Amino acid sequence: MARVKRGTTQKRRHNKILKAAKGYRGLSGRLFSIAKRRVMKAGMHAYAHRRTKKRDFRRLWTARINAATRAQGLSYSRFIFLLSKKMVALDRKQLSELAIHEPAVFAKIVEAVK
Repeated sequence: MARVKRGTTQKRRHNKILKAAKGYRGLSGRLFSIAKRRVMKAGMHAYAHRRTKKRDFRRLWTARINAATRAQGLSYSRFIFLLSKKMVALDRKQLSELAIHEPAVFAKIVEAVK
């Protein structure tokens, strides 16, 4: 059986990891053995945070809507309840954008559902 030399394959694999670790602090960006661990951990965090990002944004939208509705003399939960009762099809993202950029329009929406 012929001898298998893995020079180019291994070099390619190492370079792929080192390229992903570019910009990491200390030896994490230069030493393969450490870079491999750091890239793996970064991938795990990226995977988890792609999921938590959705929760975080929904929380942010809720806080913004709450602040804007309280300025109009209404609580967040009551506002959402009235929206569903009146069959207003605006999601939290759109409502928070309106509350920030178009306060007059948001105020009209609040008055319409009161």
